[in-house]
Amino acid sequence: MASSPNPDPAELLEDVVRAALKAGADAAEAVTAERRALSIGVRMGALEEVEREESRDLGLRVFIGKRQATVSSSDLSAETRERLVERAVAMAKLAPEDPWCGLADPDLLASGEAPDLDLFDADEPDAARLEARALEAEDAARAVEGVTNSEGGSASWSMGRWRLLTSDGFTGVYRGTVSSTSASVIAERDGVMERGGEGRAARYGSDLPSPALLGRDAGERAVQRLGARKLSSRTAPVIFENRIAASLLSPIIGAVSGPAVTRGVSFLKGKLGQRILPEGMDLIEEPFRPRGLGSTPFDDEGVRVQERKLVDDGVLTTWLLNTSSAAQLGLRSTGHASRGLAGPAGVSTHNLHLKPGERTLAQLVADAGSGLLVTSMFGPSLNPDNGDWSTGVSGFWFEDGEIVHPVNEVTVAGSIPDLLMRLVAGSDLEFRGSTNAPSLLIDGVAIAGA
Repeated sequence: MASSPNPDPAELLEDVVRAALKAGADAAEAVTAERRALSIGVRMGALEEVEREESRDLGLRVFIGKRQATVSSSDLSAETRERLVERAVAMAKLAPEDPWCGLADPDLLASGEAPDLDLFDADEPDAARLEARALEAEDAARAVEGVTNSEGGSASWSMGRWRLLTSDGFTGVYRGTVSSTSASVIAERDGVMERGGEGRAARYGSDLPSPALLGRDAGERAVQRLGARKLSSRTAPVIFENRIAASLLSPIIGAVSGPAVTRGVSFLKGKLGQRILPEGMDLIEEPFRPRGLGSTPFDDEGVRVQERKLVDDGVLTTWLLNTSSAAQLGLRSTGHASRGLAGPAGVSTHNLHLKPGERTLAQLVADAGSGLLVTSMFGPSLNPDNGDWSTGVSGFWFEDGEIVHPVNEVTVAGSIPDLLMRLVAGSDLEFRGSTNAPSLLIDGVAIAGA
C-alpha cells in the first residue's frame, strides 16, 4: 500500500480494494468521506462558540461468497489500512450468510460524465464573516418589540467530498457545500414566555435570505406565540404550514422504503400501483436539481439516479430500493441506496417535493373556515404496520378565515393512509431542504387538547 502520510484519495481507494481482493475477498467497495466545517454561535450580541472540524475517513465493505463485513477508520496511514483490510476479511469469513448481499448490478451503475449539479460554492467564509451573519440575525430578532431574551444566533459553512470505488470498476466522486444562518429568541408577556426561531440552509451562501430577514421572522414568530391557549378536544380542519408540511411526507418515505417492505412493516405494503394520494397529486424526485440540498449524481452504491414520480396522479409507482432490498423483492435497485462509512446500506430520496396546488395559504384558511393552522410539530409517533399516527403541535386557531389566537399543548392524530387521501395542497411550495411540500389542508383531524 502507498505509504504517503496524505495519500491521494483515488489511489488510496484503489490500494485498499486491491489489497482486499488479494487478502481473499471476492469483491469489495471502498469510500472516503472528507469534511471541513466552521460554525459560529453568538448570544446577546457576543461571541459564544466557535467550532471547527476537519476529517477524512475511510470505509471498506468486503464480500466473501454471500458473507459481508464493513469496517471504517479515520487513520489513513498505510499500517492502519493494512490492518483494516485484514480485519474486514477476517470478519467476513465469520459472518453469517446473507443471500441478498453483493455489489450493485454493473449495468445499473452510473457512467459517463456526471452532470454539473452546481453543489460547490468556492466562496468560503472566514470566522469573521460568519460571526457578522450570526450577529445580524440575532440583532434583528432581538429588535422585534416583545422579544425579551435570546437563545442565540448562528451561522455555519461546511464542505463535504464523497468518493466511491468498487472492485467491479465503478469510481465516482462529488463534493458540495452547505451554508446556514439561524436565530432563536424568547418573547414574554405577563410572566409567560414563548420561543420563536427561524433558520435556512443552502448550497451557496448567496442563496440564503438576508440574516436580518431571518432574524426578524424569528422574533415575530416568538411574539405571535404570546397568549397561546389550549383547545378542547375536537375534530376540525387542520392546515400544516409549508415550513413543516414535509413532515407529513416522512411516513410515506418510510413506508415505501425497500427494507421496510421486505420486513413487512409498512402500512403501504401491497399498495404498489394503487392510489395513496388524491387524484392529481404528484410526489416528485429530482436528483439533478442544481444546488439542491438532496442532489447527487449517483447513489451510495454507485447506481445511477433519475428523475421520477414516486407518486403519479395519486398512484404509488415504486419502492425505494437499494441492491439488497431489491434482490429480496426480485426487483432491481432504484438508485436509492444510502450509507455511511460502516454498516449496510439503507435508502433515502434525492430532492423530493409534493407538487403544489393552486390555493394560497390564505385561501386554504378561508376555504377551511374554522380550524387549526399548525406551525410547529414535535414528538411524532407512527405505527409502521397500520399507519396510526400522532404528533404534538402548536400553531393558531382560526375562525371565519381569520386568526383568532395562538394554540399550544395539543396533539393531532389519525390514520395516515386516511389523512393522506384527504390532502389539499397549497400553492406556496418553497425549496427549503431535501424534502419539501406546500402548505397542506386536511378537512377533518382529531385534535386532543385540554
